[in-house]
Amino acid sequence: MSLEISISTRAEQDMTLQYRWYLENADEQIAERYLHAVHETIHTVAGKPDLGRPRHFKAPELAQIRSIPFRKPFNRLLLFYWDGRTLRIERVMHGARDLPRRLLEDPEPS
Repeated sequence: MSLEISISTRAEQDMTLQYRWYLENADEQIAERYLHAVHETIHTVAGKPDLGRPRHFKAPELAQIRSIPFRKPFNRLLLFYWDGRTLRIERVMHGARDLPRRLLEDPEPS
């Protein structure tokens, strides 16, 4: 049984910004492959929410958040989420960022 999915505004902005980046710096085919990887990962996690890695950040706002990478070649990007009665997608960002700080900030175009 899959959890109901809820996507935060910040996660939607993250995904839109990354999609646009691929359109501008690669091509439409890669941008569409990225979106497919996002949707595939979200639906996989909705069915098995414990697949993601529990994260242990100091900020109380991030308590019990988990992350999971997308499939290759997008595996440097992480999906951050909480699970419970629904799967709450919180952010999508590159794993090499200052995650404890950036997870709490609003998305910025790069």
